[in-house]
Amino acid sequence: MKHDQPIDPRYCRQVILPGMGPGGQERLRQASVLIIGMGGLGSPVSLYLTAAGVGRIGLADHDRVEPSNLHRQILHGTASTSQPKVESARNRLHDLNPDVELVLHASGISPENALELVSGYDLVIDGTDNFPTRYLINDASWMAGKPLVYGSIFQFEGQVTVFDPRAASPCYRCLFPEPPEPGAVPNCAEAGVFGALCGIVGSWQASEALKLLTGLGMPLTGRMKVIDTLSGRDRLVSLKKDPRCPLCGSDASIHAIHPDNYTQTCEPVPESEPGSVSLPLEIGLREAADLIGTLEAPLLLDVRETYERQICMIADDLYIPTGEIQFKWESLPRDRHLVIYCHHGMRSLFVARFLQEKGFNRVQSLRGGIDGWSREIDPSVPRY
Repeated sequence: MKHDQPIDPRYCRQVILPGMGPGGQERLRQASVLIIGMGGLGSPVSLYLTAAGVGRIGLADHDRVEPSNLHRQILHGTASTSQPKVESARNRLHDLNPDVELVLHASGISPENALELVSGYDLVIDGTDNFPTRYLINDASWMAGKPLVYGSIFQFEGQVTVFDPRAASPCYRCLFPEPPEPGAVPNCAEAGVFGALCGIVGSWQASEALKLLTGLGMPLTGRMKVIDTLSGRDRLVSLKKDPRCPLCGSDASIHAIHPDNYTQTCEPVPESEPGSVSLPLEIGLREAADLIGTLEAPLLLDVRETYERQICMIADDLYIPTGEIQFKWESLPRDRHLVIYCHHGMRSLFVARFLQEKGFNRVQSLRGGIDGWSREIDPSVPRY
């Protein structure tokens, strides 16, 4: 905007800030931001960036609004249930500020579109909650030379930082070179999350994005803010670039986006004893459903927590929580086909591997867990 043009009243409290002025507001109007994930973090991020007047905002998410989202994903409401999240987001954000251009990416981000997607924006914000996608966003943003505002939450604690290749900062792989083993770290659906924490971390992400776009202040590049809501303590942790980083190190080995590197795959099944027949470590939802009720029906082993089982179950066959499997595995039948399930298929993968190491060769993890079962096989099973 020209300096002699009237200021839109919606921005007047922002424009009078020291260092902002009409020039800072114009930089926001000309900027573009891609927000990946329209959930707990994407909700406050998108609301504040839209309200601030960022000119073009990309909204990327393939999921739909579920009732279990609403305690923390404040962008959506009860009336939005079952709608694609990007459409629910567009409706709310357009009402908040109709002058902002909202671009919907309803297929989300994938290895096939990641580089093209992030290259179309000035800045990327990660609001996702799974490791393969975090690594994909990090790698694509780094290769495209785009700053990435990272946020994560776990139960009562959150983290925020900025990975910026323009500033020779560390990247996500400098901190964590490779993803953890499936099942080693539960996601928020399995561990729970403090709803207000999403607002805190997401607001910090929005703040970092606004600083980067306007040139105000000192972004969290090379520093990570760690937020502990239970103790009320925050701390800043210095981050250092890893010279051995596989993405940005001096002898980097990652130079392109290969789809196989961004899937939650399982390791090869351990070799079985001579004469035994091992099954693939995972079984698909439809394949498992087709077996139930036949002569070859497997026993289902539920490894979730008791409170989850009180919400819903697939069948009342066997039940051992993941944390107790190391003490009770000997009670399981070795001569039966066991299909293990949890909420999304992470804990069950861990248990399946553990049992294979104990000599069980007819154990499989249900890919997608009971949540996938509800979505694709039996909608009468409540989702949570």
